[in-house]
Amino acid sequence: MRGNTTAVLALLGSMALFATGCNKLKARDNLNQGTNAFKAGQYADAADHFKTAIALDPTFDVARLYLATAYLQQYIPGTDTAENKKYADSAMEEFQKVLQTDPKNKLATQNIASLYYSMKDFPKATEWNKKVVELDPNNKEAYYTLGVIPWTEFIVPDRETRIAVGMTPEAPPPIKDAKARAELKAKYWDSLTQGIEYEKKALAADPEYENAMST
Repeated sequence: MRGNTTAVLALLGSMALFATGCNKLKARDNLNQGTNAFKAGQYADAADHFKTAIALDPTFDVARLYLATAYLQQYIPGTDTAENKKYADSAMEEFQKVLQTDPKNKLATQNIASLYYSMKDFPKATEWNKKVVELDPNNKEAYYTLGVIPWTEFIVPDRETRIAVGMTPEAPPPIKDAKARAELKAKYWDSLTQGIEYEKKALAADPEYENAMST
């Protein structure tokens, strides 16, 4: 009786291994189909294949990364709709899941940083671009973005202040009202100065980097 039980358990174990192997093969096949759909610009179809691949093999982090990227491709910055927000949230969720098993995944970290910037969540974009340069100290794009964010945050209040004191937004500096000028400086000077330092780091990483040259 014991011998029969052992044989049954061995058979069940073999069947489980076979099923697991089949699922991994199917997952790989869906990854390939999803990749082909992605290359053809069929991002929704690609996402469906990547989701199937993950369902077949929950440890398939490459498929999860591709799924997040497929969602990201469907996100349109500046479009305020429930569907568009869903794409952003879904991409963020899948990238975060990748980082749960691979905390130093540079691609996932870069895409989260880029997504926050596209969503104009500048505090989060700053946080995540700093994580990018921790992983990749020569990442010129992250340094450039860290330099641009302070200027982006400064532009609107600078224009509003100029209009409030009777200047045109395009008028050359300085702002003629000393008090208004001092208030702007107190609030934004440090971050703007830090932004310049980040642009210098972008140029140090690539002396021919035109984006950083023009900032």
